[in-house]
Amino acid sequence: MELNKELTDAFNTQVTLELTAAIVYRQLSIDMQSLNLPGIAGWFKAQSAEEEEHADKFISHMLDRDATPLLGEIHAQPKHVTTVLEAFEAALAHEQKVSEAIRDIYRLAQSNGDIDAYPLLNWFVDEQLEEEATVTEIIGRIKLIGDDGHGLLRLDEELGARAGADD
Repeated sequence: MELNKELTDAFNTQVTLELTAAIVYRQLSIDMQSLNLPGIAGWFKAQSAEEEEHADKFISHMLDRDATPLLGEIHAQPKHVTTVLEAFEAALAHEQKVSEAIRDIYRLAQSNGDIDAYPLLNWFVDEQLEEEATVTEIIGRIKLIGDDGHGLLRLDEELGARAGADD
C-alpha cells in the first residue's frame, strides 16, 4: 500500500524529530564530557546513535512504500546543561515530545485506515514506553544520590557500561 501524502508528511516530520533527538543527545553527551563524567557522556552518545537508527526505521518504511523521505530543519537545544539532573530532565522532556508525536501518527494512521503502518508504529509505542521509563528511573536515582559524589561516580560507571556507550 502506497503511503498517502498526509502520512508521508507526518513521517517526514517524525524523521526530522528523531534526528533532532540524536543532536540533542549528542549535545548532552558533550555537556557530560565537560563535567568529567565519561560514562554518562557515553550513555548519551549511545542514545544519539539509537535515535539515528529510529530515523532510519521511518525512512526505510517510507521507501518501501514508494514515499520519498524529506528531512526538515533541525532545531536542537540552544543551551548547555550544567548538572546531570538537568541533562536527564532534558532527555525526558524530549522523549515525551517524541512519544506524543508517535501517538499522533498512530491516530492519523488509524483515521486513514493505514494498517500497514501499524507494525512500525507499534514498535515505536513500545520503544517510547521503555525510553521514558528508563530515563525516569535514572532521574529518580539521581535525586536519591543528591550531592553525593560517590553515588554520582557509581552511576557514571554503571551508565558507561551500557553496550555501545564507549564508542
